[in-house]
Amino acid sequence: MSNCWLVNAMRICFLIYSYFPFGGQQRDFMRVVQECRRRGHDVDVFAFRWQGEVPEGVRWHQVPVRGLSRQARYRHFSQHVSAQIKALKADCVIGFSKMPNLDIYFAADSCFVEKAQTQRGSYYRFTPRFRHFKEYEEAVFGAQSNTLSLVLSELQRAAYLKHYPECKDRLRLLPPGISPDRKVSARDNKVRADFREEFQAGDAELLILQVGSGFKVKGVDRSLLAISSLPAKLRSRVRYILVGQDKPRRFQRLAKSLGLASQVQILPGRNDIPRFFAGCDLLLHPAYEESAGYVLLEAAIAGLPVLTTASCGYASHIAEAGAGEVSPNPFSQSDLNARLAMML
Repeated sequence: MSNCWLVNAMRICFLIYSYFPFGGQQRDFMRVVQECRRRGHDVDVFAFRWQGEVPEGVRWHQVPVRGLSRQARYRHFSQHVSAQIKALKADCVIGFSKMPNLDIYFAADSCFVEKAQTQRGSYYRFTPRFRHFKEYEEAVFGAQSNTLSLVLSELQRAAYLKHYPECKDRLRLLPPGISPDRKVSARDNKVRADFREEFQAGDAELLILQVGSGFKVKGVDRSLLAISSLPAKLRSRVRYILVGQDKPRRFQRLAKSLGLASQVQILPGRNDIPRFFAGCDLLLHPAYEESAGYVLLEAAIAGLPVLTTASCGYASHIAEAGAGEVSPNPFSQSDLNARLAMML
């Protein structure tokens, strides 16, 4: 394996399919890019799409989107970027998406093969989509790979070792942590009061918060079902605030069908999340799968009780800290419902 990351000054190429400011993977990506720039490295970024400002000193190369299917587009991305990296004479290639020819992979995603086996029918293994993503995952974790992978949780690490035991010496478990701008040293009663006044929340009203982009994977349907199951008197006091980047229509329809339309507020991604931690009463995060889940740590540090699922990589920290409740695997909607009612 190359020791490129040990050199003091390098030309580093970062690969990510899409960047937008509010995703967990994207926030990790931006922190690493900015740290590399701070240390004096020369940084190039290749992506299909970029939303938001490009940091000073970072060169963004837009990869043309070609192909009808996602896998066709990803193959074109790899081919296009491979030629560009050779021309740039890059010292190190860091990927935030699984693909061939990476020196380092930042494992913001969970194990694809594990998900395919546990969340899909047997037919799925015969589809072109499965073959593509399995091939790209093997390019990072397989026996023939030299890629160093940075994983975020023990849950993630165990899944990769289950399917790719040869990668054991190439896995590095990163310690949990949060961005300094999300750190809250103490509960601020004035911030809470101002927030609740802005959102017109009465003293008896219970504000349930969920934060995360990709509403389907984050389990927003589970959240709505859990709220709808509450005893009528308790349910009438609840308002659910969802903050994140995704298409909300499907979940607005579900809320309406459950009789919750007037109690659900969906907001686009934003940067003032610590105010929501101060103003709300509980963080609900019943994700279907989550490599880490930084928002769990952010809420716990801010003093906001957390209700999450064991499929989140950082759920173990919530349990160990006594910072909330963890609904175990295999998931049960009735268990989540009961824990939500008890916590409220």
